[in-house]
Amino acid sequence: MSRHSKRKRCTRRSQSTTSSENLEDLSEGPIFEVKTSQLMGRYMVSRKNLKPSDIILSEAPLVVGPCTASRVQCLGCYRILESTPYVKCKGCGWPLCSHKCRGLGKKYGHSDVECAVLKTTRSAQMLEYNELEKMRPHFNAIVPLRCLLLKETDPQAYEGLMKMETHNEIRRNIPDLWRTNQITVVNRIVEDWGLKEYTEEEVHSICGILEVNSFEIGQQGVNIRGLYPTAFLMSHDCVPNTNHIDEENTFRLTVRASTEIAPGEMITLSYAYTLQSTLKRREHLLENKFFECRCKRCSDPTELGTYTGALICPKCRTGDVLSTNPLNSEADWKCTNSSTCPGYKITSRSMQLLIDRISQEVERIDCNDVVAMEAFLQKYRNVLHPTHYLSLSVKLSLSQLYGRISGYLIDELSEQMLMRKQEICEEIMKIFNVIEPGYTRLRGVTLYEMHAPLMILLTRQFESHCTKSELRSKLKKVVKCLDEASTILSYEPETSPEGMMGVAARDALVRIRDWEKILGKF
Repeated sequence: MSRHSKRKRCTRRSQSTTSSENLEDLSEGPIFEVKTSQLMGRYMVSRKNLKPSDIILSEAPLVVGPCTASRVQCLGCYRILESTPYVKCKGCGWPLCSHKCRGLGKKYGHSDVECAVLKTTRSAQMLEYNELEKMRPHFNAIVPLRCLLLKETDPQAYEGLMKMETHNEIRRNIPDLWRTNQITVVNRIVEDWGLKEYTEEEVHSICGILEVNSFEIGQQGVNIRGLYPTAFLMSHDCVPNTNHIDEENTFRLTVRASTEIAPGEMITLSYAYTLQSTLKRREHLLENKFFECRCKRCSDPTELGTYTGALICPKCRTGDVLSTNPLNSEADWKCTNSSTCPGYKITSRSMQLLIDRISQEVERIDCNDVVAMEAFLQKYRNVLHPTHYLSLSVKLSLSQLYGRISGYLIDELSEQMLMRKQEICEEIMKIFNVIEPGYTRLRGVTLYEMHAPLMILLTRQFESHCTKSELRSKLKKVVKCLDEASTILSYEPETSPEGMMGVAARDALVRIRDWEKILGKF
């Protein structure tokens, strides 16, 4: 998420640094430096005091293209083609959205070099256009091929790419992963396409580099991955201090500080979805990024006081059920209320089965079904902690549904529903302030959603019984929400939903100035 599939290392600091390199901002001096340790490999630290929104780096990708297990998509612009008309490239025969695709012949689309190679290898003859589902595995090899082509087209970029971590030793011991890469990438490129100039080990290394270091990117429904020359050096933390965006047409990645970052402090991002529990985040990181996170959040059973993985004790009804050792996925879970609880313990396996079952129930809820979401929260109010990540995910959806869909448009909501939307926004904001602090997309969107019920309630109260001082106090709260939301979302791509929300927030701020003038006349 969220657009976050990048990543790699644990956040433990090493006591000994063996080497470092400075990266210069010509106008302001070094922004960060890259250090190296035996424990962490290469990682990035700040060289100056960074403020929220400060740009840390902005760079073009080395390669972009379809994700592993992607759907059938245009090789030029990456539009999904499974339910839309498409054509075959006149050169190589691979699918395109049209012969006038904007990505045709472009560096970050279907380049002339790639087209020539795919044509020479007669790779399109292996594509089953009558069964698009069978075409999907062929797309696994596209980005690895683009990486390999850099060897001839951009040797310097290829040299930098090959210095990235592969984790081949670990990946080789994951049979399903290694086998999938062997069949759908290595055999495809070396055997099926006959590109014998590349060794199997070399192609496997490319697969590892992509799995460990690539970013999920894309706007307007495009979902692809990109590999960047410097951004991969940021370490992981489950409470990151940066955020990033990618531009729609150029795929340029810009990384900004989301919080204040002091000199010497590590520059981090999250390789996992922050709105998940420690159990789920660590499972994802181990399976996909091949390390066990031991960050401050993962080490704390309460997850920094957010309780995003906690259950409510079924025996005493007042205690929280937490892991006895969150860094051990097999540790038991126990009630923390030792004074009055008769004692409750559940095995990690039972906990995971329970959460998986409830997760499936969440996934079955229609994405616009407000009633079903509220029913879910009511059903599990005595099972899941109010800020458990499954409850939070439902509340996050509700925070955006109330006021936006038919039957729940903002002007039509009752006072009770408006207060419910406000309550949900305030509750999830308390969690985001801990796990997604500062200038982050989730906070920006939620702040914008929070202003709506506040403003409508203020309007209705203005027409009835509210005093001037009460109106001013409430209007100040609306302005604060919009002001911060507009600032945070101003850094999002203008055509993205978040970017458009930022524009709406700025427009709303202008209108609120008129309210302030009206109140000033009383």
